[in-house]
Amino acid sequence: MRRKPFGPTNVSLPVVGLGTWNMERDREADAIAAIQLAIELGMDHLDTAELYGRGEVERRVGKAIAGRRDRVYLVSKVMPNNATRRGTVAACERSLARLGTDRLDLYLLHWPGSHPLEDTVAAFSQLVDDGKIRAWGVSNFDVDMLEALARIVSPQQIACNQVLYHLEQRAVEHRVLPWCRGHGIATVAYSPLGSGAFVSPRSPGGQVLADLAARFDATPERVALAWLAREPDVFVIPKATTLAHVRDDAAAAALELDADACALLDRTFPRGRATALPTL
Repeated sequence: MRRKPFGPTNVSLPVVGLGTWNMERDREADAIAAIQLAIELGMDHLDTAELYGRGEVERRVGKAIAGRRDRVYLVSKVMPNNATRRGTVAACERSLARLGTDRLDLYLLHWPGSHPLEDTVAAFSQLVDDGKIRAWGVSNFDVDMLEALARIVSPQQIACNQVLYHLEQRAVEHRVLPWCRGHGIATVAYSPLGSGAFVSPRSPGGQVLADLAARFDATPERVALAWLAREPDVFVIPKATTLAHVRDDAAAAALELDADACALLDRTFPRGRATALPTL
């Protein structure tokens, strides 16, 4: 599994990790098996959140990583309504209990909320000092919110910004991705295949993806993931709960698209005009 430096942290992460959003909808045994296979294949960047299934997904992740904790870069998130100074600490402790671990490698504010960022950051700092998290970052932050955060702390303390990013949704390329890149912050693309509709041959760009997949002896999904992960500071965390899907996602890390393929995808899936940062 190809790896690269993860923002200002001192770790390198796989270019393809594993997301767990909506994993509570799958059979528990399938979800656990998928997580464990992902770890075996080197997709050890494992992302979850207290929001997912109201804690059920964290519990499943905890079962999957039992006996494997030291092999995983474990990420969870605090919901904005919990993100007061005391609330963030309490939320983290609940997540740790559900995950069956004593620390998170990364803790994110899930999206901007109404509580002062200063309080959330203070809680993150306390959690770092207490050894309960090793780093922190944010999710779904646009440039205005990133700049507000940078007035409170050095950007070197912000590990990443996790955002919706895929071939059909490229809004982050206008301002968010350049801002993060300019400040040495990693960008993590969640839902990097969207709903899956744009990879279908029946979609406007689906046939292009299919043709490229045939050329590179890959799948359209693999091509779409490789296009995102080609940048040195972009990481992808697709959700997968079948073993075949996990294997296909892992194989995307080894796929290197040439300049002609990237140019074709850029023309087929234009980034469009700048809009507000979308979220799911």
